[in-house]
Amino acid sequence: MAGTTYPSESIYNLIPREEVKIEKPPRYMSKFREQVKLEKQANKTSNKTMGPAKVDVPSPEKYLLKHSKEAKSVEKKPVSDVVDEFKPRKPRVPLKSDKPLMGIHTKRDFVKTNAFENIMAVPRKPQPTYVDTKKGDKHPLENSGLVPKYLKKKDYGQTPEYLLQRQEEVKKAQEEYDNYVQECMKQGAMQQLSDQERKNILEGLKKNWDELHHQYQGLSVVTDTTPKKYRKERLELEMKQLERDIDLIERYKTIYISNN
Repeated sequence: MAGTTYPSESIYNLIPREEVKIEKPPRYMSKFREQVKLEKQANKTSNKTMGPAKVDVPSPEKYLLKHSKEAKSVEKKPVSDVVDEFKPRKPRVPLKSDKPLMGIHTKRDFVKTNAFENIMAVPRKPQPTYVDTKKGDKHPLENSGLVPKYLKKKDYGQTPEYLLQRQEEVKKAQEEYDNYVQECMKQGAMQQLSDQERKNILEGLKKNWDELHHQYQGLSVVTDTTPKKYRKERLELEMKQLERDIDLIERYKTIYISNN
């Protein structure tokens, strides 16, 4: 029945109950209490925080006067006309009648000029640096020795050996070719094309290309049959061959013809 709850108006409330007194446990007392008291008394110093026990009372003759605590103005000393030799006299104040020089007058708008110069200015490139410590100490990279300086090389400004060797090979091959052409011309197996013959051949090739181009322009737009497709391809091949021949003759002014 101990765990049963009853409403406020119940017959069981009429039964008198015994009051249960809750006994509190004894208060905790440290065993070092007396020792702490002795240490506190031993370390305590008189007048350490509260000031001296007796304070000197001000004399009754030194009572507070009116305006005694206000800041007193410094007494003005008379200005002396004597000027120190190390401190020269300042220039006098100009009069109203004086017309001081105001400099050169200009109608230039410095605000717009500065704004235009800043807009059109090229941004400054950051200076290359390098970091050599874990704390981030920076130093200029230009003269650090980490960037190669080609101006200080021993062979700076000289032609590399591989280029000299290549020039020698080209020169030797050209001499061999010239000797071969001269021997063939002496034997009659090769002859040089004259300027007039070269010009006539070039004009004939261009004339043939114009005729083929005229025929190509006259072809049908729709190549729906095999003969039309074959004719178009044949004309394109002939025109490309003529273009290569014309380019070859125009590129070289000296042309040799073999008689074999």
